[in-house]
Amino acid sequence: MSGVLVFALFLFEILAIATISISFCNGSSYHGGCLESERGALLRLKRDLKDPSNRLASWTGSGDCCAWTGVVCDNMTGHVLHLDLRNPFNYSKESEYDAIRGTALVGKINPSLLDLKHLSYLDLSFNDFQGDQIPRFVGSMGNLRYLNFSGTRIGGMIPQQLGNLSNLQFLDLSSNYLLYVDNILWLSGLSVLEHLDLRSVNLSKAFDWLMVANKLPSLVELRLSNCQLQFSPLATANFSSLTVLDLSHNQFDNSFIPSWVFGLSHLLFLDLGFNNFQGPIPGRLQNLTSLKHLGLDSNYFNSSIPNWLYRFIHLEYLSLRNNKLQGTIDSEALGNLTSISRLDLSLNTDLAGRIPRSMASLCNLKSINLRGVHVSQEISEILDIFSGCVSNGLESLDMRSSSIYGHLTDQLGQFRNLVTLNLANNSIVGPIPESFDNKLNGTLSELHFANLTELSWFRVGGNQLTLEVNHDWIPPFQLVALGLHSCYIGSQFPLWLNSQKHLQFLVLVNSRISDIFPIRFFKSASQLKILDLEKNQIHGEMPNLTEFTQLSFLSVDSNNMSGPLPLISSNLVYLGLSYNSFPGSISHFLCDKINETKRLEALKLNDNYLQGELPDCWVSYQNLKILKLSNNKFTGNLPNSFGSLASLVWLDLGKNRLSGTIPVSLKNCTALESLDVGENEFVGNIPAWFGERFSSMVVLNLRSNKFHGPLPTRLCDLAILQILDIADNNLSGAIPNCINNLTGMQHLPIPLDVDVILTEKASVVRRGEVVEYDEILNFVTVTAVSWNDLPKKVPLEVRNLKAMQSLNFSHNTFTGRIPESIGVMRSLESVDFSVNQLSGEIPQSMSNLMSLNYLNLSNNKLTRKIPSSTQLQSFDASSFAGNDLCGAPLPKNCTENVSNSEDENGDEDEDELDHWFYVSIALGFVVGIWCFMGPLIFNRRWRYKYCRFLNRLEERVVGVVRKRG
Repeated sequence: MSGVLVFALFLFEILAIATISISFCNGSSYHGGCLESERGALLRLKRDLKDPSNRLASWTGSGDCCAWTGVVCDNMTGHVLHLDLRNPFNYSKESEYDAIRGTALVGKINPSLLDLKHLSYLDLSFNDFQGDQIPRFVGSMGNLRYLNFSGTRIGGMIPQQLGNLSNLQFLDLSSNYLLYVDNILWLSGLSVLEHLDLRSVNLSKAFDWLMVANKLPSLVELRLSNCQLQFSPLATANFSSLTVLDLSHNQFDNSFIPSWVFGLSHLLFLDLGFNNFQGPIPGRLQNLTSLKHLGLDSNYFNSSIPNWLYRFIHLEYLSLRNNKLQGTIDSEALGNLTSISRLDLSLNTDLAGRIPRSMASLCNLKSINLRGVHVSQEISEILDIFSGCVSNGLESLDMRSSSIYGHLTDQLGQFRNLVTLNLANNSIVGPIPESFDNKLNGTLSELHFANLTELSWFRVGGNQLTLEVNHDWIPPFQLVALGLHSCYIGSQFPLWLNSQKHLQFLVLVNSRISDIFPIRFFKSASQLKILDLEKNQIHGEMPNLTEFTQLSFLSVDSNNMSGPLPLISSNLVYLGLSYNSFPGSISHFLCDKINETKRLEALKLNDNYLQGELPDCWVSYQNLKILKLSNNKFTGNLPNSFGSLASLVWLDLGKNRLSGTIPVSLKNCTALESLDVGENEFVGNIPAWFGERFSSMVVLNLRSNKFHGPLPTRLCDLAILQILDIADNNLSGAIPNCINNLTGMQHLPIPLDVDVILTEKASVVRRGEVVEYDEILNFVTVTAVSWNDLPKKVPLEVRNLKAMQSLNFSHNTFTGRIPESIGVMRSLESVDFSVNQLSGEIPQSMSNLMSLNYLNLSNNKLTRKIPSSTQLQSFDASSFAGNDLCGAPLPKNCTENVSNSEDENGDEDEDELDHWFYVSIALGFVVGIWCFMGPLIFNRRWRYKYCRFLNRLEERVVGVVRKRG
């Protein structure tokens, strides 16, 4: 009986234990709520934080803090274990950039966190701590296993006290650009660390980063992208557990992938993009056969795609984007990458080849980017390859500028999951297949889009496509971006765009729209960020833009817009209203909310009918980089507030009626690279401080004004100048000999540093007329000093400007000879010395100017035979008219044999001969005067007879005058 009792007691004990265990597992054990001390600690933490979206509304003075948002407690003790205050919005989605600002907690981290003594998990990521440092007391929270400060705008030096967190397994301080280290030795104390993410933290002083990281035996993930790392000479690394390595965006000085990387046989993720790695893709990478992610983009790898790469059967992501790869992509072995979901071979312009049929078996493929690869294949064949299992999963297809051609058929409609489609700017490179146009063509109808319910980004501009849908069509998709430039979409603005409630980017350039400005659409599209309607025939007035705070880019250039200029939001970055018919003053537009700082970086109002004086309201536009007001009817002086435009890079005021002197306040615009005030009525001297203040100047156009006086020597300080046009002024004096300091005209041109403008224009006098440069501006070097009063000789130093393409010295009073050494300026395409007083022979070296396509030497005092060369004889006779020249192409034959031996010693000998010529004249004059005056001084009789002769001559002259009177 006692045995039965013992057995029963044993069963009861087992049942009790099981019940308790079940209770624990279900989290239903009772505790008396969170501890009062920890509730108070959390409330003090909240007190120092602003909460614009009311995320911490549940954090009140009473109640169980374990039920508060983001708080997790121990079920038995009530201690706070987890604190997760991560911002629900983050930077992973572009559409959430604006939302994050409205939901972030803002403020400081209160030391009350130390009272949460059992806290093991702390996530404050994507909030805003306004540049404050990581509090040192965090290093005393010894139970922490998880710490995440990612994207919190913390700054300063990472406190070494973090090395005391010996239990830490996860540390993420990434996306904090203000954060840096003096050294990284503190990491050695984190012996159980598995995940380390320091992306975008400045580690430039951490020379021992690899040696320290190599001592973390448990490390599984190491992410050090964009950390300004120094290259480490360590040959091997003992990362036996490492599966993730991200060293991208570091721009290592060494040109080869470090050898220790090839020994990390357990790697699943490797990203080495955006460094300076060169040569062929290293064969030792083929040892990393477990890789699922391989990023080698934006380096200088120059081999073909190695065949061993197609044996990576586990590979899900492969990016070889933006290298210098060669060869073809048409290997059938590409079909072996059956796990691949994202493939990026774009921007390898030497890569070519047709898409192989084997890609039809890549059923996991979600994204393919072949931008800039010369596929040279018909679009219907490509879509046929991607039909079947590929079409079921494909989400993104980018084949812009890939030389695809043919008719875009309704095959497109089978890609039901397509989110992004970019087929822009396709034309055939090389021979055009018979019966095909040289561009992608066809008519897009509702049938193409019927099944594309997920479509979000659609760009097919730059082809020969037509969009033809019913007037009342309602698309099955909601677009974020639409690009249809140079596509015909009908004369009316598409009404179906009114249904697109998420549209942020809209480009309808050159789409032949002749409708009124779409005010209804514009007012309903409050989320719009970029709107480009350039090169249409849109007319009417524009609404005010003050309420469109999301809009950052608006271009209505080259239309027929009229009416008052619209008022703008302070958030607008680019406004293009050029080549329209806007009339009147700009004061109301420019001076609206004058005390409000504008974000505007580019303002283009050129080629309208604007008039009046420029208002003095530029203080609000201190972010302005581009200002184009040319070809209007502005009058008066330049306002002094122009000097507040310290960020200005491009200033174009040409072709107006502006007057007065250049204001001294313009000195403050030291970032100027292009200044054009040509064809106005400015007066005074050219300011000498141009050379001192505008060291970045590339274009200087002062043509057709009333500037006078000599050319300031300080202009020679504009070292990188490429275009100088001072034609048609009243300048005098000599061209400074220091012009050989203009190194920008001696070497290859320097590109203009203009971020917000894709293409700008400059115009100069070339070939005897005003020439406008736009897309090739970065490759032009020009000097024009025509139509002034510049006497003396052409300076010999001009020969040093060997990158010069156009030289215009016409309509001055230059004397002397054309420099014999002009032939060394091999880049010259245009030379104009017409209407001067140049003498001597045409230099034989001009025959070396093989790029010359315009020459005008007319109306000078040039003599003798035109040098014989294919180049010079190709010009019309008018190029040499008004001289005493002979030989082809002139009809006058040369009857005497002219020797050029006198000129063999060049221009320096010529200067020496001129020197002795003037000395001999002076000597002869002195001798002649002395021979005449000497006898008169020493012989009294001769002196008496000479005076009587002069008296008689005077009487006869007076008598003749009186008779005629």
